[in-house]
Amino acid sequence: MKARRTPWWYYLVAGLLGLIGGAGLVRLTESSQLNVLGAPWFVSAMLVLIALVVLYMAWQVHLYVKGKRREMDAARAVNTLVLAKALGLAGAALFGWYGGQVLMSLSHAEAPFYAEIIKECLFGVGAALVDMVAGIVSERLCQLPPNQGPEHPRVKAARRRKSMAKAANKE
Repeated sequence: MKARRTPWWYYLVAGLLGLIGGAGLVRLTESSQLNVLGAPWFVSAMLVLIALVVLYMAWQVHLYVKGKRREMDAARAVNTLVLAKALGLAGAALFGWYGGQVLMSLSHAEAPFYAEIIKECLFGVGAALVDMVAGIVSERLCQLPPNQGPEHPRVKAARRRKSMAKAANKE
């Protein structure tokens, strides 16, 4: 299995879907008795904490890839990569979700209820942005160096040395 980098447009699609969902939620709240707008401050703090944990885990994988750490469980490295990808995409979707709520609530900003929702969602947007960036950076930190295929200069030089050693041993 070969892990590939997450394409940039995945983040765009996740953000747009979140934006549509967040805007739709504000419309639903305006037309019904349902009130699930905003994000508690605790949620924004947890989002930033999760970003820091994933960044730390990705840094440990990066140290192993660079040879500065002796041991690393392969399952842990793969799980860290999966967490980094999920964090980036979830951060993009939440960025759109909270951003959509902010955009749709701006017309009601003079009402105290909506003013508080806007503040909460702005903190959520910031935390989601931190998550998205941390996910992208963590994914990059988990990247393995490129394989040294048959055309790589080091491989060619090693092959040449090996054939010279065989020729010298025959004589």
